[in-house]
Parts: sequence; C-alpha cells; structure tokens
Amino acid sequence: MTRTASTASPPTPAAGAGPTGKQPTRHRARAGASWRDRPLRKLTPWLFLLAPLALLITFTYVPVGNMIYYSFTDWDGVSPTRNYVGTENYTEIFTRPELFRVFAVSFYYLAASVVQIVIALYFAAVLSFDLRFRNLFKGILFFPYLINGVAIGFVFLYFFQDGGTLDSVLSWFGADTDHAWLGSPESANTSMAGVSVWRFTGLNFVLFLGAIQSIPGELYEAAQLDGASRWKQFRHIIAPSIRPVLSLSVILAISGSLSVFEIPYIMTGGATETSTFVIQTVKFAFQFNKTGLASACAVVLLAIILVITWIQRRLVPDEKVDLV
Repeated sequence: MTRTASTASPPTPAAGAGPTGKQPTRHRARAGASWRDRPLRKLTPWLFLLAPLALLITFTYVPVGNMIYYSFTDWDGVSPTRNYVGTENYTEIFTRPELFRVFAVSFYYLAASVVQIVIALYFAAVLSFDLRFRNLFKGILFFPYLINGVAIGFVFLYFFQDGGTLDSVLSWFGADTDHAWLGSPESANTSMAGVSVWRFTGLNFVLFLGAIQSIPGELYEAAQLDGASRWKQFRHIIAPSIRPVLSLSVILAISGSLSVFEIPYIMTGGATETSTFVIQTVKFAFQFNKTGLASACAVVLLAIILVITWIQRRLVPDEKVDLV
C-alpha cells in the first residue's frame, strides 16, 4: 500500500518573525528599554535642580522661616530659651510712630535712584552706538559697582570729612570749604545719596545696555534709511524695547531705597538723623539684644516691599513688545 505525499505547504512564518517563528528579541528589548528610560527622563531635570534648590531652601527659605518664628518670641539672640509672646512685638512696632519716621530718610535715596536710572539710561543709549573708546567708558561706569560697600563707605567718609578731599578740591576753585558735609541731616543724607548714585549707576547701566543690545540691528538700519534721528530711534525703538527692564530697575530702586544699610552705617552709624529702617533693626538685634523685635521689624519691612512691588506691578503691568 503506497503512502501518498502530502501536498500541504509548510506554515509561513508570521511577518517579522525569526526562523523559529518567534518575534525578534530586539523589539522586546526596545520596548523594555523605553519603559525603563521614561521614569529616568522625568527624573533627570530634578537631579540638575537638586543642588540649587537645596541651596535656595537652606540659605533663603529656612532663614526667613526662622525670622518669622523669632518675631513671635522675646529672644535676645543669646539665651537658649525663647518665650512665645504672640503679636506683642508687632504691637510695639505699630504703636511707636518714631520707628517709622526713619522712612523719611529713604526719600533721599529714592530721589537718588531716579537720578541714577536717568544717568544709566542715557549712557546705555549713547554707548550702544558705535563710538570710540566705548568699551573704556563701559568699564569706568561699571567699576564702582564691583567695589565692596564697606570700602566705599570708608573712602567717602574721608572724602566728606572736614578738610578732606572734597574741601581740598573746592579750595582750588576758591570756594568756601567751611562746611560740615556730614554734620547736618540734610547735608549728610544728600551726600550719602550722592554716593549711592556713584555706586549703583553701573548696575542699571549694564541692565539697560544688555536690553538695548538685544534689539535687532535691522531696526536701526531701517530707521536710518528713513532719516530718523538718534532721539527718534531712542523714543520709538529703544524705549519700548527696554520697558520690562526699566520696570525691573524701578522695583530694585524702591526696594533698595527702603533697605539702605551699608553706606549710612559706615559713614555716620545712623547719627544726625541718617538712620534707616535697617540700621534701626540691626541696633535692636545687636545693641539692645531684642532679636525678637528686630525680627518683627524685618518681617514688616519685607511685607512693605512686597506690597509696594505688587502695587507697582498692578499699576504698570508688563506688556509684550514685538517690534519686528
């Protein structure tokens, strides 16, 4: 009996299957690798942020939290015991008007901030064009900001003293030098506000210059072809472009004028009605050993700055400028 040959064809392997009819292992490996890589990709940005976040929390938020906690105690800064007194420190602050009179000194520095913004904006606009020795002038304007504030205080302390540098220079021109520059409140505050103009103009200058240099050069070329003068280029091109940076400079000026410390503390120590709110706070903490009250003063100052900044942002919101 003969056996008939089977005519059935062998089964065709599935598409993409290997010689054994199984799916290639590389597809499974790729799927497994993507499953393992996805959580790692989500975690990678946080790994880079770990160090700066740790520094920010350690040196900013933790001290602020401790300061708020100390403001509700009667801690003297030395004793290990801290008795909770509630809002007693804040009540003392708001029931003593003389503690807020020192804010009158801030108006001198606020006026000086306006002057330094105007000067910085002028030089930034001028030096943004192609001029000779402009890099030299940039360095001269920015150099005072690099000097330590304590060193500046000592330098100008000798500059304004009786018979000092300023009196010697004025005597060359026959001017009367019989004047105590740091002897009266008006003269002392005006002199130290002038020092702040000399020191911080460079910071505003760099901010404005960076914003101006980010403006596309094609706009200047088109304006020159249309016959626009330098003033019209500043008014219609530069001024609208640097509006966010100008708003930032105003915020820094207001907060800086309220928290002035280094220059008046070094030059006068707060005498002759030159004390600022920060100098007053430092004296509470380290001279009168009232760290709890000083912490409350710092919290009040922080709240005032935040409120003023919020009001300013509401009155002058940022506007998106698209000149191209």
